[in-house]
Amino acid sequence: MKATIERASLLKSLGHVQSVVERRNTIPILSNVLIEAQAGGGLKLMATDLDLQIVETAEAEVETPGVTTVSAHTLFDIARKLPEGSQVQFNAADGRVQVNAGRARFSLATLPRDDFPVIAEGELPTSFELSAADLVAIIDKTRFAISTEETRYYLNGIFLHVAEDGEPVLKAAATDGHRLARVTLPRPDGAEGMPDVIVPRKCVGELRKLLDENGETRVQIDLSASKIRFTLGNAVLTSKLIDGTFPDYNRVIPTGNDKLLKIDPKSFAEGVDRVATIATEKTRAVKMALGQDKVTLSVTSPENGTAAEEVPGSYGSDEFEIGFNARYLLDILGEIEGDTVELHLADASAPTLIREGDKARALYVLMPMRV
Repeated sequence: MKATIERASLLKSLGHVQSVVERRNTIPILSNVLIEAQAGGGLKLMATDLDLQIVETAEAEVETPGVTTVSAHTLFDIARKLPEGSQVQFNAADGRVQVNAGRARFSLATLPRDDFPVIAEGELPTSFELSAADLVAIIDKTRFAISTEETRYYLNGIFLHVAEDGEPVLKAAATDGHRLARVTLPRPDGAEGMPDVIVPRKCVGELRKLLDENGETRVQIDLSASKIRFTLGNAVLTSKLIDGTFPDYNRVIPTGNDKLLKIDPKSFAEGVDRVATIATEKTRAVKMALGQDKVTLSVTSPENGTAAEEVPGSYGSDEFEIGFNARYLLDILGEIEGDTVELHLADASAPTLIREGDKARALYVLMPMRV
């Protein structure tokens, strides 16, 4: 194969593709990126970790079509260090690939393309489009609540499902047992009858990077009960889904919490962050003492001392105290866009419902801590 590509195009596509490749691999071919110079012009780059696969096509001049595979991280590092604006030439033959740019010459080892695994997608019967903005909202407002406990593997992703909530909706939810995040959108055309799916954490992370850098306004989503594919412009991300049953999270969303605190999320978050400065890893709890139109935040640390701050808020129910994990509370407050956040509370041991209002598409549930 023989092809020439601009460094900027190569670097951008390789940046997307190589991040799927694990740094340590017991199977050598999984460390490689597949490079295909296509007869009609264009360079197709592909990488996989057997669960997730990404393919991206970049503009290139192709002299001789062909396919080779080469170490993804090595090629990415080379492309990063090449001079800006340079033209990169690939010339593959006899088990090596020559990479030339300006005065730099590299000769890299290759592995046969026949060894390169491709995820067999099978039929993907459900097909719909979402705007990039909606997909970004789904990811950003739920991703922080994805569990990292490998033993509860069915919580290691974002749960997508359709439901009837007075009108047809698409819901995305994530939980780690301590907090729950859920986003509700109108159901897109084509999503009716869609199977319930759990999109793995790594796929979510790679998709979020692509959304940032792609500039596409619409994303095509095709899925079955076991696979999902996202198409954004020149990039196609295919992932296996988590094979498990997501718990019925609706059971933990409180409906009868009668104490309502309305507060400015920014000043609330800043107050929590300040008093949490002295909290140790073991005692990340921040105590909230709710009184008439004010909240007193406090932290007591055996090693570091105490901290307290009063934050104004609208509250008219009985006085009481409740404790939360400061990090979890800040994660949620960081996703609130408006200038008021509502905390629906019951008592010191019951889950608290957090949202911007009853019309907001995102809703959060946070379990309290003993303080």
